[in-house]
Parts: sequence; structure tokens; C-alpha cells
Amino acid sequence: MHGKFITIEGTEGVGKTTNIEFIQGWLLEHDIDFVATREPGGTPLAEQIRQLLLTPGNEKICDSAELLLMFAGRAQHLNQVIEPSLGAGKWVICDRFTDATYAYQGAGRGMDSSLIKHLEHLVQGALRPDLTLILDIPVEIGLKRASDRSAPDRFEQEQVEFFERVRQGYLDTAKEDPQRCAVIDASQSLEKVQLDIKSVLEAFLVKTKVVA
Repeated sequence: MHGKFITIEGTEGVGKTTNIEFIQGWLLEHDIDFVATREPGGTPLAEQIRQLLLTPGNEKICDSAELLLMFAGRAQHLNQVIEPSLGAGKWVICDRFTDATYAYQGAGRGMDSSLIKHLEHLVQGALRPDLTLILDIPVEIGLKRASDRSAPDRFEQEQVEFFERVRQGYLDTAKEDPQRCAVIDASQSLEKVQLDIKSVLEAFLVKTKVVA
């Protein structure tokens, strides 16, 4: 049986790490074999690319180089981790995937979505997530949370307007693909957020069993 591919998306400070840990606990409770991974990253090579993308430096990374680096890391990640795991019947839980590219490089940077779509097809073929949880929060709240957590990375140094565009990009994706995407209000209490996540996961599991 082919595994299921679940991605968790959102702007800075939405609580992805905490809620991914919750999702892992839910999977364990249901005796589902899974792999947890992240983008950019997920393999030694892709983690090196992550460092290039996130570490502030003296040389500005041009938008097209940023986009190509994202997909270079993704190609390696798919080849080494995601596709083998799914093929082995495991569920893959990924902290960000191509929806982030449409949100950050597309909506945020203003890059042509048709170019992103071309690279998506080149690198992924027909592979898409089975379920995407989009954790949504007002930008200023999220940035405050992120700044309290650690020093800002290269993306977190962007202006508020950039993240407003990114957030809208995510919400637009959810509207375009409501069968796959579930928007979770991450401004709620953690308990309520996780109740909402659990509800989405339970419904997805039922749907998965029906299809199987």
C-alpha cells in the first residue's frame, strides 16, 4: 500500500514545530508508520541548501537563484526520502513543501506562478500532498512569536508587507484546492488548534480507509 503524504504550511511563528509533534503523537496512537521531515532540507545535501537559503549573508540571493535552490533541495528530498518512504507504505509528514514555494517565491517575491508550476512538474511529476494543513495567523502576531523564539533568518528579515503577501498566497491556495487544504486558525489557544488539527486528521483517516 502506498503511504500518505501530509504537509504542514504557514508563515513565520504559526507553531508548526509544536503542532507537528502533536501530529506525530496522533500517528503513533493510530499505529501508523511515518517519517517526519522538512523543507528546505530533509537530506544531508538538502540541509546544506537550507543553510544557503536561510543564513543571512553579504551577497544577495537573486529571486531566480532562490527558486532554483528550493527545487534543487526538493528534488534530492523527493528522491532520497519522500518517494521511497511513500513507496514503502509509510506516511510522510513534511514541514512545508511546494505550497510554500508558491506562497514565498510566488506571492511573496512576485515570481511568475507558471514558472513555479513548470519546475513543480519537472521535479515532482504527478506527486502532490494528500492533505495539507495551513496554519494561519495574523502576520504581526506570527512575527512577534518568531522574534521571541530566535534570531531572524534571511526570510524572517523581510518586511511585514512581504509576509502579508505570503499569507494571502497560502489562503488563495486553500481556496483553489479545498479538497486537499484545511486552514487552521493558529491564533487560538494551543488546545483549540490541536483539537481542530485532530478533527481534520480523523476525517482524513476515515476517508483514507473508505478509499482503500
